[in-house]
Amino acid sequence: MSKKIPAHILPVIVLAQFAGTSLWFAGNAVVDNLIAELGLPVMFLGYITMAVQAGFIFGTLIFAFLNIADRYSPVRVFLLCALSGAAFNLLIIWADTAFTILSARFAVGLFLAGIYPVGMKIASDWHREGLGKALGYLVGALVIGTAFPHLLKFIGSEYPWRFVFTGTSVIAAGGGLLLFFTVKDGPFRSPSKGFRFEYNAILRLFRNKNFRSASFGYFGHMWELYTFWAFVPVMLSYYLEMHPGISLSVPFWSFVIIGIGGVSCAIGGYQSMKKGSKWVSMAALTGSGICCLIIPLSFAFPLLLFLALLLIWGIFVIPDSPQFSALVAQSSDSSLVATGLTIVNSIGFALTIVSIQLVSYFWSLTGSPVVFLIMAAGPIAGLFSIRKYSAER
Repeated sequence: MSKKIPAHILPVIVLAQFAGTSLWFAGNAVVDNLIAELGLPVMFLGYITMAVQAGFIFGTLIFAFLNIADRYSPVRVFLLCALSGAAFNLLIIWADTAFTILSARFAVGLFLAGIYPVGMKIASDWHREGLGKALGYLVGALVIGTAFPHLLKFIGSEYPWRFVFTGTSVIAAGGGLLLFFTVKDGPFRSPSKGFRFEYNAILRLFRNKNFRSASFGYFGHMWELYTFWAFVPVMLSYYLEMHPGISLSVPFWSFVIIGIGGVSCAIGGYQSMKKGSKWVSMAALTGSGICCLIIPLSFAFPLLLFLALLLIWGIFVIPDSPQFSALVAQSSDSSLVATGLTIVNSIGFALTIVSIQLVSYFWSLTGSPVVFLIMAAGPIAGLFSIRKYSAER
């Protein structure tokens, strides 16, 4: 019989996840200031984004192959990564070259691999019932955390750009400490038995039909997600170019459109309790896929209708993420949950680089919103894969 989960556990994990992931886009929020102050090329925006993504991918591979969060206390791993990520994030305050900045952002991405997937691991160690709901809150925290540096810059607009790095580092470190001192390793944790090269375990995971179905569904979701987030400001700016008489704040609406996904993640978590994680995933993929198909036509829409479409897309683009993670965790061997989550995250984030670069290339080549249809391949492939997931393991 499972024990009653203390009321503070999930809120603390969610708060710590938000705090830790606030490191993610800290560089993006002030990249214009970095370019101006250090005389960097305009393309540095792409470089600083890819540095974090590449660091995260490298980190998740290390965590997966060494089975770190299954072999050691995930709460301790989270703390060490939150403190380390915060420290490297803070280094940029004194950086004076592009190489130093990119190296620091790469390191931040590497330690984020011990925050985002490990936070989900901690939640799965505490929840057998309602895991989709719990992960819904966690990914909602990720969404708001990634958007938070933009809000921090807006709030601290009268302060130097270094305020964003200082603020996010303090918040991330505080989140790690809060988790460490108030949450223990969960009752459903099954520690791995010693060291082994994890390629055998990874092959074993992918032999499971449900694991493959959930993983490839997640890959389709990720193909779309970060590309959409990256191009929201571009879409808004392009709309303003097409309608010179219209005025709106691109940073503010970017924050709202991306941040609204945090709310839909929580709603999706509740729906997963009633209809299951598979149903929520398929509904989200369907909704975001339809938005993908409509977006090239939307630049001729009235402003309110255009913004409504982007808000709907922001709502549907993310709530399947925690549900896919729940399905991946539930279809993994109990001693390989963190390995399953981290390797799937790693591959998913690698696909974001491909998708972003592909859309960026064709956008720079044509300047046509038709290129955004490339994102639709993700939801279509994801739906095809997740429909094969069986409720029976």
